This record gives sequence, structure tokens and C-alpha cells, in this order.
Amino acid sequence: MKVVICGAGQVGYGIAEKLAAEQNDVSVIDTSPQLINAIRDTLDVRGFVGHGAHPNMLEQAGADQADMIIAVTLYDEVNMVACQVAHSMFNVPTKVARVRAQSYLSSKTQNLFTREHLPIDVIISPELEVGEMILRRLALPGAMETVRFADDEVVVVGIDCNADCPVLETPLRQLTELFPDLSAIVVGIQRNGEIFVPRSNDEMHEGDLVYVCAKRGQVKRTLGIFGHEEPEAKRVIIAGGGNIGSYVARQLEERHSKSKVKIIELSRDRAVKIADDLKRTVVLHGSALDQVMLQEADVQDADTIVALTNEDEVNILSCVMAKKLGCERNLTLLNNSSYPAFARALGIDTFVNPRQVTVSKILQHVRRGRIRQVHALQNGAAEIIEAEALETSPLVGKPLKEVELSGGIRIGAIYRRGEVIKPTGEDSIQANDRVVIFATAENVRLVEQMFRVSLEFF
Repeated sequence: MKVVICGAGQVGYGIAEKLAAEQNDVSVIDTSPQLINAIRDTLDVRGFVGHGAHPNMLEQAGADQADMIIAVTLYDEVNMVACQVAHSMFNVPTKVARVRAQSYLSSKTQNLFTREHLPIDVIISPELEVGEMILRRLALPGAMETVRFADDEVVVVGIDCNADCPVLETPLRQLTELFPDLSAIVVGIQRNGEIFVPRSNDEMHEGDLVYVCAKRGQVKRTLGIFGHEEPEAKRVIIAGGGNIGSYVARQLEERHSKSKVKIIELSRDRAVKIADDLKRTVVLHGSALDQVMLQEADVQDADTIVALTNEDEVNILSCVMAKKLGCERNLTLLNNSSYPAFARALGIDTFVNPRQVTVSKILQHVRRGRIRQVHALQNGAAEIIEAEALETSPLVGKPLKEVELSGGIRIGAIYRRGEVIKPTGEDSIQANDRVVIFATAENVRLVEQMFRVSLEFF
């Protein structure tokens, strides 16, 4: 696949890194010579210094032969114009743009991004994506990661195995025997920095991060079995009142009438604005690194502090300080890709990586085959994929025990006509089923092939 990426920042770099590793033909355009030199030096991609919306730059980058353009510069308008030029001049089939300004995304402008107006096939809104992920984490505080599939009926959660986890050293096959009516399957384990697909004789050890695919209604029970029965956060302090912070506060007001939310915002002007926009949220002007300010926000009585400023270091330190002052849990944004590996050692309970969220959203449109949704894990070490089975798929019609799957692939759930099926060896996949699959990075291409449209389909 030939892909042109406009923007070599954190998101653009992350997409280029992932696509180049899969042997795609990738070109990256950015106005910064430093960013382009860095991407040339570290990745097997072509880099061009210039304006991503200019026709001559798109032509140099190979837009006339591209299968896709992904515009993720810092400016919404540049991203939109780049897609328009790619469509009008080069007839690029798939156009993806990152759009942050909420005024472009309101219900009044829903017809803006069409072929007749601005021909953009996929709109990525990082603030909304990250905000929704944070809200899911607040609803399930025992989970390190929460991703929904199959019309939100299937949930994959990442669960930390602490010393008091009741099912440590228990073979997975015994979990099925102990909880026969539990519609949940352990699909992946991260241990000592390595991620793998477990087999029935494998056990979970202290310190493991376990990925479990569960029916939506059984997620809380699943967390309880792993020793995580933390109640949903009702008293929340948000450090940082930017786009994400104000979105999370607004949604908590609308969805949870009993929630008590406070925002600490450093900018006085921004604090005044969000105080006017929000109804029940208390907005405090000050620094989240100020111990007096945290105490004024009653941090000692809070369930969770959510640090959403633009500075990773501020987020980490405010979370650590809040925990020391008596806050039960913390959750932070971490943009720097090197920090997540040290998050727990730094005193962080759970974190969200905006780049990974955005890259995951884009990957579902890059993947070949009938792929409906993709979520990348651990900087791309594995992916959870929701795919639709066609009649020509090699999975269809056979009992799963007769299907030869790679050791790095595990089927977590089958979604058929509104019903979630926990797959066993006796079950078989039917045409039009939606299948949720965990796959390590080296096996993603195999999953694509299993769900690709073949000539026989026509």
C-alpha cells in the first residue's frame, strides 16, 4: 500500500513507524526539516520538507499513485485542504484527516465532510477519542485498559495481577471449570515487557498485565474475579481544563448526575471560560502542582485525579502529589512514548497515550480485509481486531478446534445477530459474524488474510 502522511509529529511518526514496519510504501511531508531528518534517520520512509497541502509537495511525495493520504498536521485547515487537493488533483481513494476544533464536528456541520463539499472519508478527533477512553477508565477503575467492540457488546480489558489477585498461579483451563457461566476469555498476557497469547496450561503471575475479552454485562464480575472491585469514580478532580479536560467534565455532568467534579486550570482566562460553559463543575484557578491548591480541591476526599495538561511531567507529579495527599487513584495522559514503561514505578495507576489512541483509530482504515475496528496495545506489540467474516473466509464453517491458527492469535468473542458467543472448540464461525481477535504484531497480516475479500466472493 502506498501512503502519504502529512505531518511528522508524534502521531504522524507513530503511523509512519507502524506502516513502514509492515513493508508499506510510506512518504511523509512536514514543514520542519528537523522532524523530517529524524524520521528519515530512524524509519524506512521517504521524507519531504514542505507544506502538506501544496499540490507540488503532494506530487513529489507520490500522491498520484497513493492509495491513502493521512493528514495529521497541527492545523485542522491544512489537513482538510490536503485531503481536498489529494481528491481533486490526484484522485486518492482514501482520505483521513485529524480535526480537533469541535465547531467542525457539531451536528450542524455533519454534511460538511462529503464528496460534494470536503471529500474526507475518515475524520479523526483525538480529543473525543481520548476523552471517551478516559470516561471508560473512570467507569471501570480496576481496568488498566478498556476497549469496546461489536456495537459495545464486547469489552476487552487490561487487568493488573497484583499480589492479592485470587487467581494467581491458576491454569487458564481451571478458570473455565471454576466459572463455567463466565463469558470471558484471557486472550493475551504481558509479562516482563513481552506480550504473548496464553494456552490452556499457562498461569498468571504477580505483575502480569492480562487482557480479557468479556461480554459487556460481565466485565465488573470479571474484574472482581481478578481482585479488582473498585467502585466507579464519583468524586473526580481534573488537572487541566483544555479540550480533553472540559469534554470529560461535561460528559460526567451529563451522564452521571451524582458525580462531583472539580477542575484545576492554570490559565485564568481559560478557567473563566470553562466555568461559564459547565454547569455543576467547580473550576479552580491555579496550578495542579500546588499542594495548597490540591487541598483546596479536597484531594484527600477524591476517588480519582485525572491529569490532562499538555505537560507529561506536570501530569505525573500532580498525580503523585495527589496520591500522597490521600487521593485513592490517579489517571494521566502520557504523550512521551518512553514514559509508559516506567508509569507504575513513577506512582501512576493507569494512563492514556493519545498517540496510541489516534494511531489505533487510523489503523482500522489501513488494514486490509473486512476490518471494522483496531486497537493497538503496548506501542504496537499486539492488536485487538474486530473483523467481519465472509463466506470465503477459511474460518467459516469449521469447528474452531479444526482451524489451524498461529500461536500468536486468539479468538476472544463471536458477535452474531446481536448475541455475543464465547467461542469454544465446538463452535464454528458463520458468514457475516463479527469476530474479536487478539493478535501479536507479527500475526496481524495473517488476520488480514483470513478476512480479506477473495475473487470467489464475486
